Amino acid sequence: MTIRVEWPPGHPGLPPHRHSGPAFGYVVEGAVRFELEGEPERVVEAGGTFWEPGGDVIHYQDANALSDATTTFVVTMVCAPGQPMLTLVDEEELKERANLRAPRPSKG
Repeated sequence: MTIRVEWPPGHPGLPPHRHSGPAFGYVVEGAVRFELEGEPERVVEAGGTFWEPGGDVIHYQDANALSDATTTFVVTMVCAPGQPMLTLVDEEELKERANLRAPRPSKG
């Protein structure tokens, strides 16, 4: 499945989730705040790409990193047979796996 996602300025993106298979993305315009479990948060700007392996890995962020402009990206997701394309992660699991999340950037 390939989709085009357009987040308005400051949009938080989807809540933490995982994909049943790998996903590959390209930022068309703007900037995506991207974070996978075990990796530091990063910003992917227009012309940049991102990838996630799918499976058990939690995708924490796909937010618009810009407060004053729209961000658009295209993502191709490969679904495992018989599995949903995307599954939200509940608060209990987030707490159980907190040790697997990379340290948060300092605000200051």
